[in-house]
Amino acid sequence: MEFNPYRKINENRYREDFGFYFEDFEEGVIIEHRPGRTITRTDNTWMTLLTMNTAQLHFDAHYAQNTEWKLPLVDSTLTLAIVTGMTVNTISKKVVANLEWDKVKLLKPIFEGDTIYAESEIISKRESKSRPTQGIITVETRGLKQNGDLFISFSRTVLIYKRGYAPDYNIT
Repeated sequence: MEFNPYRKINENRYREDFGFYFEDFEEGVIIEHRPGRTITRTDNTWMTLLTMNTAQLHFDAHYAQNTEWKLPLVDSTLTLAIVTGMTVNTISKKVVANLEWDKVKLLKPIFEGDTIYAESEIISKRESKSRPTQGIITVETRGLKQNGDLFISFSRTVLIYKRGYAPDYNIT
């Protein structure tokens, strides 16, 4: 699999063009998404406020000291969002639509200060039956802590443009 994230526009000018088109995906390929992301207390607090998640375990350090974790847990919807975001440059930069998230498994807690990474394996791909300019891919994404521990996994199915059919970035 070869991928060039730069498209030549004219002499001495290139445009960043990240993201795989449908044709670029190959079943069984694993993509390591970088950079990683260190989760901060501010990240966790903002997410609890944005989502109105009032579980004390996420934002009350005194309360968390009295739990088995001893520290505030990072909101799992935040880690799901960040891990998904880490995959966008490759998996869904050329997205038409997300079709499904499935089999979300929360395997280990994440705490403020943890650094997380992501990787995705291409599970399947097929042509769209109703949209000849697009295809459907399914990936299994795994989130890993800085020590390599798997903390989250999920599958995602995405409708992706085929090469030559995505909207262009021309600026006039």
